[in-house]
Amino acid sequence: MQYLLISDDQSFLNRPPLGPVPSQSRTCSDRLPIDPTMASQGTKRKRDHESSDSSIETTLTTDVIMENARQILQRVTKISDLIDKGSRKKATIGIFGKSGEGKSSLLSAILGKKDLLPSGCFGACTAVVTQVEANLDDSNYTAEIELFSKEEWENELKEAFKDIKDESEERNEDLIEIAVEKITALYGDDADQKTLEELQNDEKFTEIETFLSVSKKIISNSNLSEFTNEAASFIQHSESSSGDWFWPLVKSVTIKIPDCHKLLEHIVLLDLPGTGDCNKIRDDLWKTKLRECSSVWIVSAINRAITDRDPWGMLKHCIEELGPGGKCKSINFICTKTDDINLGAYIRSARLPRDQIPEDKDQKKTCILHRNEHAKTRVKEKFENSDIKKIFNTDNQFQVFTVSSNAFFDNSLNLESSETEIPKLQDDLRNLNKSINIELTREYVNKAKGVLSLIHSDQLDNDKKVMEMKVIEFKKNLKESLIELEKYFKSIYKDLEQHLSKGVEESVNSCVASTKKLIASNKEGRGFHKILRALCKNYGCYWSKNWDVVLDLNKSLAKHLHKNIYDDFCKIFPVTGKTEKSVQEQTDKFSIIQSDSAYPRSDILHHIHNFIKIEETKLKAALNRDIVDKKKDIYSSIQITIVNEMASCYQQAAAVRGTGSMKKMQDLLINTVDQKKEDMFEKAKTEVLKKFNHFKMDIKSTLENELHETIERSHTQTSKKKWMDVSREIEELERLLDHLSD
Repeated sequence: MQYLLISDDQSFLNRPPLGPVPSQSRTCSDRLPIDPTMASQGTKRKRDHESSDSSIETTLTTDVIMENARQILQRVTKISDLIDKGSRKKATIGIFGKSGEGKSSLLSAILGKKDLLPSGCFGACTAVVTQVEANLDDSNYTAEIELFSKEEWENELKEAFKDIKDESEERNEDLIEIAVEKITALYGDDADQKTLEELQNDEKFTEIETFLSVSKKIISNSNLSEFTNEAASFIQHSESSSGDWFWPLVKSVTIKIPDCHKLLEHIVLLDLPGTGDCNKIRDDLWKTKLRECSSVWIVSAINRAITDRDPWGMLKHCIEELGPGGKCKSINFICTKTDDINLGAYIRSARLPRDQIPEDKDQKKTCILHRNEHAKTRVKEKFENSDIKKIFNTDNQFQVFTVSSNAFFDNSLNLESSETEIPKLQDDLRNLNKSINIELTREYVNKAKGVLSLIHSDQLDNDKKVMEMKVIEFKKNLKESLIELEKYFKSIYKDLEQHLSKGVEESVNSCVASTKKLIASNKEGRGFHKILRALCKNYGCYWSKNWDVVLDLNKSLAKHLHKNIYDDFCKIFPVTGKTEKSVQEQTDKFSIIQSDSAYPRSDILHHIHNFIKIEETKLKAALNRDIVDKKKDIYSSIQITIVNEMASCYQQAAAVRGTGSMKKMQDLLINTVDQKKEDMFEKAKTEVLKKFNHFKMDIKSTLENELHETIERSHTQTSKKKWMDVSREIEELERLLDHLSD
C-alpha cells in the first residue's frame, strides 16, 4: 500500500523534536507566520473582527497541530501529502426574514465590514436563494451566479405573459405583480405592455439569450466597491430604475468573502426568502437547501418581533423539512434595529419610572436595553407556547439576540460593542467553526497515528500462525456483528411498516374530506379561485408574498403518514445525540474487536488493535454523517411520491379557464384524490420502506467492505520486514491529540 512506504533515510533516528510550525495555506486576516516560541506558550487568536473574549484558543492552533502531524508522517514515510485533511459538507445556517428587516446590515456587521453586502441584497429578489461563505482560495470578493437555461427561462417568460395577459376574473394579482416585476427588471419600463412576440423581436431579448448560453457567471474583484457595483444587478432590485437587472434569470447566488475563515471556513449563511411565484425549479432548490440547515436564524425588526407573521409563518411551514426531514439542531431569533426607537413613545408605553431614566445621552441607551430585555422575554414565551416548539424539539437550543448593526459601527449611538450583541453572534459562528476544525484535525491526527501504528506493528516480532488466527477471529467477529446489525434493522423495518400501514389507513379514510376543507372557497372569499389556480400551477403548494396565506395540499395529504412515523423516526434518526433505537447508536457499537481483555498482552496486537480502532472510528464518523443525509431522503419520499402522483392533475387544473372554472378545479382535485387514494398512499409507504432497505444495505456493505479491507491491511503489512522504531512519533501524535482535548 502506498502510504506504508518507509523512508530508507536513517537520519530520522537522530531527529530533533518538532516545534510548532505555521500554517502553510490560509487566506485570512492574520497571515503573519506564527512564532514557534510563542506557539509553545499558546497562540493568541486575533479576532477576525471586533468580538468578545469568550473564544479562547487552545494551546496550539489546529493549523499548527495538523502541520506537526504532517511533518511527523513525512519524516517516516517521505510522503508529505499522505493523508488529506478530511472534507465534509459545510454547516448551513438558514436565515428567515423578509426584505427590510436588516439582514444585509446584520451580515455585514458580523463579517466586520460596513456595507459589505448592499441593502436589499437579501430577500429583494422574490425567490433567489443566496448564500454567503468564506473565500478560501484568494483575497477576492467572488459571486458565483447560477443561471436558468435558455429553455427554462423561455418557459418562465411564457408563464409570466400568461399571468399578465389574463383578463379573467380569476387573475391572480400577486402572480401578475411578480411577473411584471421580472419582465420590467430585465427588459425595461413598459416591457410588460408588449406581447411576447414583440419582446422576442427586441435586441435585448437576443442579448439575454446569448447571456444564458452559460449556466454560471463568475464575478471576482479584490476591490469591494467595484465588486458590489458589478454584482448588484444580479442580487438587487430597483423599482426606480427598470431594465438590466438580471436577478429574474438567477436560480441561486453564492457570495464568497475573503479574510473571514475563522468565522466561515466550515459554515454557509443561507438566505431563505419566501417565494410567491410558481417556479418549480426554484421551489425544489429552496426545499433542498432548507433540508441542509443545521441551524436557523429568524430575523425580524425588534418592533415587529412578536406581531410579524412572516418569519414565524415561514418557520412553521418548513418545520418538517428542518426537523424530522432535515438536520436542524438550533434556532436563533434575532431582533434587529434595536437603536431605532422613539424615546417618548417608548417611555410612555413601557411606563418606565422617572428615577430609572437618566437625563443625559444615556436615556436612549437605557430605553434600548430595557426594550431588548422585554423583547427577549416575549419572544421566548411565544416560542415556548407555539406549535413549532411542540413539533420541533431543539432541547434548549433556542436563543434570542437583540442586535444593532448601526451601533456596532457607530460609537456615537452610545452602545458598547457587547451591547449590540453582534460579538455574541460572531462568537456563535466562531465556536461552531472552531469545533468543526477541531473534529477535522482530530480525524487527521488519528489517521496519521493509525498509519504509524501499522508501521510499528511491522517492526515487532510476530508469530505468523498467531497472526493468521487473529485474522480469522477478526473476520468471524465482523460476520457476527453484521448478523446482529441485520436483526436490528429487521426490527426497525417491522416497526416502520406497522406505523406506515396505520398511516395509509388513516390517509385513505380522511384524504377526501381534508382536501375539500383545504380547497374550500370560503377561505378568502371571492378571490380564492386565484389562490387555487396558483396552488395548482405550483404543484399543490401556495403561499402569499407576506405568508399570511399558506396552503399545501401535498403536506396535508402526507400528514397522517408523517404523524404515524414521527415518534419512531425521531428515535431512529435523532437530530442531536443518540437513542437506544438510533442507527447512530448501532454503528457506534459495531466493532470487530469484541473485547480488549480477550487478547493476550502482546505489543504487536496492541498496535494492530490501535490501528483497527482508529480505522473503525474514522469509518463510523463518515457513516454517521451519511445517515443524516440519507434519512432526509427517506422522510421526504412520502411527499415527493404524492406530488408525482398528483402532478398531472395539478397541470390539468391549472389549465382550466372560463365560467365555473373554480368549481371544475375543485372537482378535479377532489376526484383525483378519491380515485388515487389507495394506490397513492400505498406507493408512498412502499417508497419509504424501499429507501430504508437501500439505506440498510449501504450501511452494511460499507461496514463489511471497509473493515474487511482493514483486516487485510493489518495482516499483510505485518509480514513485511523493514526495521524502524516509530514509537516516539506515535507518542508525539498522542500529545497532539491531548492538545485538542484541552
